[in-house]
Amino acid sequence: MQPTPVPASNPALAAALTLAASAFAAGTTLLAKALGTGALGPALHPLQISHGRFLFAFLGFATAAMILRPTFSRIHWGLHIGRSTLGWGGVTLMFAAAAFIPLSDATAISFLNPVVGMLLAIPFLGEKIGPWRWGSAALAFAGAMILTRPGADALEFGAILALCAAVSMGGELIFIKKLTGRERPFQILLINNAIGLAIATAAALFVWQTPTWPQWAALAGIGLLMASAQTCFINAMRLADASFVAPFFYAALAFAALYDALVFSVLPDAISWLGAGVILTAAGILVWREGRSKQT
Repeated sequence: MQPTPVPASNPALAAALTLAASAFAAGTTLLAKALGTGALGPALHPLQISHGRFLFAFLGFATAAMILRPTFSRIHWGLHIGRSTLGWGGVTLMFAAAAFIPLSDATAISFLNPVVGMLLAIPFLGEKIGPWRWGSAALAFAGAMILTRPGADALEFGAILALCAAVSMGGELIFIKKLTGRERPFQILLINNAIGLAIATAAALFVWQTPTWPQWAALAGIGLLMASAQTCFINAMRLADASFVAPFFYAALAFAALYDALVFSVLPDAISWLGAGVILTAAGILVWREGRSKQT
């Protein structure tokens, strides 16, 4: 079997692909909010929304597989099942959060997942964490706590859901890191969505209600947008260093705020801007430090 060719570096294209991925990803939460709040008919349960995400994403990748006829090898089913279970949990919790809080808040809290992944890499990957990483993690969690609005009568329920989603997706990163070192990107995506669909189908059976035609269209949109986001981001990572690509994905916060304002007339308040700013600052410090570390 011939090794997969490494594409030439193209930072401009990588940046464009990452911006597209961030727009697509923010679009999935917008549609999930519309489905979960009853904007398109009777509100759907988050378990059913995540089922639509995996169903239509899988159909998209399966169609591509029939056209491209890729070869599969060295499939590590244990890693795939672990990754897909955590990914399904993270997506479901994120879609649930979108029904309760502004999309900008949910998106900002989701940016904690690389920090969670970094912390989990200590026991599971044997990585060592220096003071810069610890400082970034502490700052990011401080931003998340701001977004939970602890001064209110009760913690913001949607923010807690988004925080749990970030933890689940952070755990998923550990499995992704192990998989990318042994399997090809398309193989990972196809198997991930197939397993995720099986898990989501079993869960959705307990809450199933027949969607309206607009809801079916929105569910299809979520799946295809997510598949597009994954494809754009993975190809961006192949065209430039991760430290260059990662900051562009933070544009998802701007897209989420824009979509929320245009569709639901929801504008971020001062606490949203403060919490998001703290999390983005922490993420930016982490990306900058990782870039410096690789140069030395």
